[in-house]
Amino acid sequence: MRLRRSLMWILWPSFLVAAATSATVFALVDPLDVTFLGYIHASRQEVYAYGFFLFWLMAALSSALTLRLAPRGRLVDEFGDPIED
Repeated sequence: MRLRRSLMWILWPSFLVAAATSATVFALVDPLDVTFLGYIHASRQEVYAYGFFLFWLMAALSSALTLRLAPRGRLVDEFGDPIED
């Protein structure tokens, strides 16, 4: 249960950040002007997809690091009773 909750806290916000970041970046950069390693050209859809997943990975790593460094406390439900894992 705790693992699923942690994944939800990491993946959902990072997905939203990746969507906003890729929309912002690709509004300013034409994907056909992007080359990988100096000579590999990709189609627009490939650059959009690779960019989105790269942004998602970076945001997920940031969220995971934040969750890892966050102080731990007791998990309680809405009535104040402790939640057992």
